[in-house]
Amino acid sequence: MSSNRWPLRAALACVASGVLCTPVAAQTAPTFQTLLTQARASAPRLALGAAETRAAEGQATQAAARPNPTLGLMVENAAGSGPYKDFDGAETTLSIEQPLELGGKRAARTAAAQADLAAAQARAALGQVDFARGLALAYADAEAAQQRLAIARDGVDLARADARAARLLVDNGKEAQVRAVQAEAGLATARADLAAAQAEAETALARLSALTGSPETYTAVAGGLLDAAPAAPPTEPAFSPAVAAARAERDAAERRIAVERARRTPDLAVSFGVRQFQSDDSTAAVFGVSVPLPLFDRNRGAVVAATANAQVAQARLAMAQAEQDGDRRAASAQVAAAGQTLEASRQAEGAASEAYRLARIGYDAGRLPLSELLAARRDLIAARGRAVETKLARVKAFADLARAQGRIPFGDQP
Repeated sequence: MSSNRWPLRAALACVASGVLCTPVAAQTAPTFQTLLTQARASAPRLALGAAETRAAEGQATQAAARPNPTLGLMVENAAGSGPYKDFDGAETTLSIEQPLELGGKRAARTAAAQADLAAAQARAALGQVDFARGLALAYADAEAAQQRLAIARDGVDLARADARAARLLVDNGKEAQVRAVQAEAGLATARADLAAAQAEAETALARLSALTGSPETYTAVAGGLLDAAPAAPPTEPAFSPAVAAARAERDAAERRIAVERARRTPDLAVSFGVRQFQSDDSTAAVFGVSVPLPLFDRNRGAVVAATANAQVAQARLAMAQAEQDGDRRAASAQVAAAGQTLEASRQAEGAASEAYRLARIGYDAGRLPLSELLAARRDLIAARGRAVETKLARVKAFADLARAQGRIPFGDQP
């Protein structure tokens, strides 16, 4: 009686609390294409690229602005001693000073800002392709984890059925007690595998939710990506976001060299004003020109640094081009092998399923030992798991090839 008291109390507590015992509605992730469309408006990674582009646009607008003039008001020969003890002999000068940028500073600055904007846009385009690839892999991982969880549950059911059959044979005196112990050990192992698969599925779903910026953690995925058949990719890449971003970075670095070189030319400041003499209430025009003397700072270090940064950007562009070719060839090879591997894994899964069915029939009939049945069940679970891993590798191969060719995997062009 005491053992049944706690479930009764729990049921009464649920009735009393009402809403507290209502199960939370499951948040199922839609298909990959739908999720990708939704994530474009909420994903933090894409928001970062958009913000960087807007910042570059603001910098480009600011770079075209000319320097502001300076308005000055100066009162001389006033509030002193002797004849200058009051403002009767004061001289008031109202002037305006305008800096003049020489050496093509404004043009170089504007060109560099436009190059930075192009680089930010190229990085944003690359970010979209990288995000689509990452989302495809995260979605495939979640779907694969979901299928592994289903396989683990089936494994527990099969192990429970095997243990029940072994116990029945032991009770009828057709098997030794050790067979029942072995079957129970297999059931315990299957339950442990189920717990691990459950944790893996929850982890994959949490990562998918974080990647898309979803306020709630997904509890399942609609699926379909592991079995998707994408269209045949083009033989040659039409656009490479990685190379385009590296080339834009190189161009921006080269533009900054011109900016630093132009800064070596001193700026000229011209001023014009009107001076009023309080003593006789007369006025006079005031003109002025000022220019800094480049005696100590000629901006040589900045030019050297900008030149070195341009060389670094050129090296990164060469690396991106080489990696692009290597990644495309490797991904093409993986895609070509994915179909054959998947077909072989499906055949192996079918053979393992038939082998387990026959082993179960043979064990129930007393013609096969328990060890054969347990081995057949392990082979079946392993074959189903390999089929899932093969599908996951196939999705990764298609996603890698799509990135190398500048395409959205399992979708349209960016």
